[in-house]
Amino acid sequence: MANKHTILLVEDETKLCNIIKEELSGLGYSVDTASDGIIAESLFSRRKYSLILLDISLPGKSGLQLCKSFRSANKKIPIIMLTAFGEIQDKVDAFNLGADDYIVKPFHFDELFARIKVFLKRSDADSVKDEADVVVGDLVINNKTKSVFREGTEIPLTAKEFSLLKLLALNKGKVISKQEILEKVWDLTFDTGTNTIEVYISFLRNKIDKPYNEKMIQTKSGFGYYIK
Repeated sequence: MANKHTILLVEDETKLCNIIKEELSGLGYSVDTASDGIIAESLFSRRKYSLILLDISLPGKSGLQLCKSFRSANKKIPIIMLTAFGEIQDKVDAFNLGADDYIVKPFHFDELFARIKVFLKRSDADSVKDEADVVVGDLVINNKTKSVFREGTEIPLTAKEFSLLKLLALNKGKVISKQEILEKVWDLTFDTGTNTIEVYISFLRNKIDKPYNEKMIQTKSGFGYYIK
């Protein structure tokens, strides 16, 4: 049975692209495919997508260029990078450009499909939420517009950064463990062994704390993170 979600799959390996599309179609998703960056950009400009699966190494225009362009045009759409590059700098580059997740080839399809389901479920939930602002000192999180302000100045955040900051702000003063962050922000019940959380905490500190005298995001060594 088809559902309301349409996924844009950008992958130049024909065999892998066909397998992913077939599996996703079998799960009820509508899937558009593009084998190069130019085609992907054209499709994105003409259709509304629920999620993007994006290879990094592409002809025409790279996945990183597309990620930056897609994120600039749509702040909320989940973007999952599919790539053979597993170096930490590659991941940091992708996250900095707005990617929400990063899966290194070869990967287990069950893991990919589980992550897709998680992101789409969260997007659906976000679309119907109508929550009050979260305020901690001079930090204001507007849930309706997904905007963040400090001392009245808007601070642009990616969707994942926003979710992490909101979790910390809603638990002001309480230490949140890495495991709880994985469960509530990444919807993972196990530690993947990567330093993704540390990378995102660093991103938040650069945006939320670095320009200001008072540092809000704190680390309790061996326990987790909190906002004071």
